[in-house]
Amino acid sequence: MCRILLMTAAALTLAAAAPGRAQDAAARLDELDSRITRLEDLNAIERLQRTYGYFVDKAEWDPLGDLFSKDATLEIGGRGIYAGKDHVLAYMRTGFGADGPQADRLMNHMQFQPIPDIDPDGIHAHQRMRAFVMSGGGWGLPLYENDYVKEGGVWKIAELRGPFTMYAGWEDGWKDHVIANNWPGDRNMAPPDRAPTVVFLMYPSYYIVPYHYPNPVTGTPYVVPMAPAGVLDGPPPGH
Repeated sequence: MCRILLMTAAALTLAAAAPGRAQDAAARLDELDSRITRLEDLNAIERLQRTYGYFVDKAEWDPLGDLFSKDATLEIGGRGIYAGKDHVLAYMRTGFGADGPQADRLMNHMQFQPIPDIDPDGIHAHQRMRAFVMSGGGWGLPLYENDYVKEGGVWKIAELRGPFTMYAGWEDGWKDHVIANNWPGDRNMAPPDRAPTVVFLMYPSYYIVPYHYPNPVTGTPYVVPMAPAGVLDGPPPGH
């Protein structure tokens, strides 16, 4: 409705313009259409990613699979890369159980702080988002840097990457007893198709996930001030 109202108002302005100004008005109308499309795309990929979290919550694996593009990949923690919808679903089902909610199974997957961006081509996008995970095994903090693609006019997840910054059990807590990393082969999961992109360390070490976007004020890329795989101790340089 908002798009219709805005475009109608712009069209009336164009119709009322003097002949010498019609070309400029048409250009403004095209620019307005482009800006509205971009805003709709930003909303769509944020909604898509939030939907992923709700499907994980209740193990709705088939609907979750529909969120991925045909050639999608998934890489969560340090367990390796799963390629294609079938292997994405195999990862979910072998690692987190059968389809549908189950008694005594907790998998709350809350997502915050989204920063979405659309590429100039209008069919590729990126998004950074933090998650807080509560499961029967403990709690954790993954940080997503995902890629998206528009297939048939619909946004889908093309690459889901979720390195954890912390994971700990409930009883021991995150302060004193944490898991250093999720290595390939951990747990009873389907084997990955490819090795992890990077083997990183979690809290009490740190791993800064590279940013897909530049500094919004200066426009310069932010160079991660650390080795790609993280460090064992000490603060990041400059902190």
